Amino acid sequence: MIGEKVEMSQVFDRHSRVVPVTKIKVSPAYGMVIKDQKKDGYKAVQIGTGVSKSAKKPQVGAAKKAGLKEVPRLVREVQFEGDLELGKEINLDEVFRKGQLVDITGFSKGKGFAGVVKRWGFAGGPRTHGQSDRERAPGSIGATTTPGRVYKGLKMAGHMGNERITTQGLEIIEVNKEEGEMLVKGSVPGWRGSFLLLQKSKKKKKAYHELEIPETPVVAAKEEEVPEEVKQESVEAPTSGTGQEGQSEGATKVEE
Repeated sequence: MIGEKVEMSQVFDRHSRVVPVTKIKVSPAYGMVIKDQKKDGYKAVQIGTGVSKSAKKPQVGAAKKAGLKEVPRLVREVQFEGDLELGKEINLDEVFRKGQLVDITGFSKGKGFAGVVKRWGFAGGPRTHGQSDRERAPGSIGATTTPGRVYKGLKMAGHMGNERITTQGLEIIEVNKEEGEMLVKGSVPGWRGSFLLLQKSKKKKKAYHELEIPETPVVAAKEEEVPEEVKQESVEAPTSGTGQEGQSEGATKVEE
């Protein structure tokens, strides 16, 4: 599904613990182009959502083939399971449910041009011996004649943020079918109003048993409050054939 980031908030679980959540608005999506295993070599579908104001001719043609009245604003290709028809409306509750794990893909916030200290966490140069201009410098970026160049991928200053990021294994706290909204535990990439791609997570939930926290504390009863009848029953041990009687009978047999 394709969603829109609304805002971050917090809710309380059944143990009254604070859980940070992100509210995502998910509009109905429509299948536009279906990729077949025999024809294309893989199975996928291109889903679209929203309404485009300035669509291109390929998008208009794909919308007409799918039987859509309006051209979607956003189109993304995702994998799917089962059977799907062109132009069929896909709703939020048909794909996701409460407690399920999802992978969310989006573009991170752009930070502009940043140095190596902010962008990569460099420590900077020495703060003493008169090197006032080395405080946030990157240091050496290469060798001399060999190799005689700067290696590709070296961590240097540059554009920070605005990258495609996928956050995996986020738990769905709540699904609101009427308003088309869902609450996801934790933070997701992007800014308010940015579009997100929601897919079923490849990760699985960890199997563990959460300790039950009682609503009211249970205080043990004092010794004075315990009834006398209960005390006597706990002190008196039940007699059986293996007790004192059994020992006396065994002793008489040995003497005889």
